[in-house]
Formats: sequence, C-alpha cells, structure tokens
Amino acid sequence: MVTLLDTSNRPKARHPEKANRPDTEMLRKPDWIRVKAPGSPVYRETQEIVRKHGLVTVCEEAGCPNIGECWSKKHATFMIMGEICTRACAFCNVRTGLPTALDPHEPENTAKAVEKLGLEHVVITSVDRDDLPDGGAQHFAEVIHAIRARNPRTTIEILTPDFLRKEGALEIVVAAKPDVFNHNLETVPSKYLTVRPGARYFHSIRLLQRVKELDPHMFTKSGIMVGLGEERNEVLQLMDDLRIADVDFLTIGQYLQPTRKHHKVEKFVTPEEFKSYATIAKTKGFLLVSSSPLTRSSHHAGEDFEKLRAARQARLGTA
Repeated sequence: MVTLLDTSNRPKARHPEKANRPDTEMLRKPDWIRVKAPGSPVYRETQEIVRKHGLVTVCEEAGCPNIGECWSKKHATFMIMGEICTRACAFCNVRTGLPTALDPHEPENTAKAVEKLGLEHVVITSVDRDDLPDGGAQHFAEVIHAIRARNPRTTIEILTPDFLRKEGALEIVVAAKPDVFNHNLETVPSKYLTVRPGARYFHSIRLLQRVKELDPHMFTKSGIMVGLGEERNEVLQLMDDLRIADVDFLTIGQYLQPTRKHHKVEKFVTPEEFKSYATIAKTKGFLLVSSSPLTRSSHHAGEDFEKLRAARQARLGTA
C-alpha cells in the first residue's frame, strides 16, 4: 500500500534551490555592523500602513538592517510585482520561485500608501520578473504614473531589474520619468557566476549608460556590496566602468549573509576602508558617494536626492 501525503498546505521553502547546498560558516558581526531591534510606535504605524494596502517592502523581504531606523521615520521602500523572484542570486533573501500574476490595483495602492506616509521621496523596487514579456516595465511605469497623479510633489526613485533580453523595456520605464534611475551591479564581474549567475555585468553597465542616452537629465545610480571576496583593484575598476556609463551616484555597503545556505561573508570591511573607497570614488567624478558598512541603496534616499541636485547645480555653476 502506498500512502500519499498532502503537502499542499505546508509552507513552501523560501529558497528551494539552496536547500541541498552545504552550510557555510557565518562570521561573527563586528561592533560597527550592529543595529538596534525595531519597535518604535512610528515603526508600528508604518508597518500597519504597509499591511493595510497589501504592499510588499524590500525592507522586510531582504532583511535590511536599517529597517528600524527607516520605518521609525516612515521611510519604506516598496517592492512591486509580488514577493517571489524568478532569479536565485546567492546573496539575496527574497523568496525564489514561480511568481503570481500582477496585481492591477498595486499602482493605486502604492500611491495611496505614499500619500498616507507623507513621503517627499519614495523608492520603488521589484523582484525580477523574467516570466513577463517586458520584465514588468509597463507595471513600473503605471506605478510611477499613479504616484505622480496622487502625490505630484513626491520625487520618485526606482531600483529596477536588468531587463535582460527584454527589448524595449528600458525605454518604457525611462519614458515614465522617474527622478532617479537605480540599477545595482551588486558585485564585481569576477563574482557574477557565483553571486549573481542570472545577470550579466556588462549588460547592466550598458543599461545604465542607455538611461543617460535616453534622458541625459535623469539621475542614475548603482550600488555594490563588498565582503564577497572581491579584490580592491576590482572595485576601483568597477568605479571606472560606472563613470564611463556616466553614473551619478555610487553606493557601497557591507554584504550580510542571510542564512547558512547563502554565499558566505568572506570579510567584514572596516569603516576606514569604506572611507577610502568613498574618497577614491569622489576623485573619479561621481556626483555623490555613500560608502559605509550599513549603506544600502535606499538608505537616506530622500536626503541623498537633495544632495544630488545640489551637487549637480554646483558642478554646472563651476563648469
């Protein structure tokens, strides 16, 4: 006799593709990387607004260490197009699998949440949606338009996938006129096969360069994690690659390992090393650089946007 077990109601593994990988060592975090646990009244209020509108945030899904600080200021980064990603990057804690259909109400719900939170600057990111013909480009555009309609004074920053093999997708997003276009390289090219196997380094560089060709006035931004085993000279070459693409803003932060099944932290980069990277990046011509252990793409994004505008005005004034 064969007994069949119904597992349909069992919780699905967050990272089924990593289940059979051997556990990796998790290094003890140094003092400079530790943060306070979240739980302020404003944090809970932000959480309630996010839940009420049925939204997903990368703050929660990616396990961001800055969530307590940001949500206590009513700053949340919305992750559109669901919470399931079609990629399986070795560093990322976002759930992997087959995504659900797009929510047609998500653009308006996102706009309402932006209004409720009173955001002057909002960051919108997404999972990778390789299953969609345009990679979700039109949905990005609809979210931007909905936010503009309800919150005309709010500046909008987007953090997009690479739209790999999605011809015409980038043009759709740029035409929606976000104020900042961010696409993260994540790591140096030598680490792509192990860290970001579904992506292509020079495609991402070209994507950022193409944004400037389509709209020279749009701010562009990219970020990387360090501590994945990269060499210092590789980080410096990456900076040069981004400057060739005319990227305005570079963020550099410490990689933190979500679980023992993820890529291990090879090194905790010291605050002094982060300062050195910032100094070098500024000499290479970036308008703005944020480089510290806890730097993340959307951390202090509103304040950084004002700094970006001021830096551009200052450069144009001295040109």
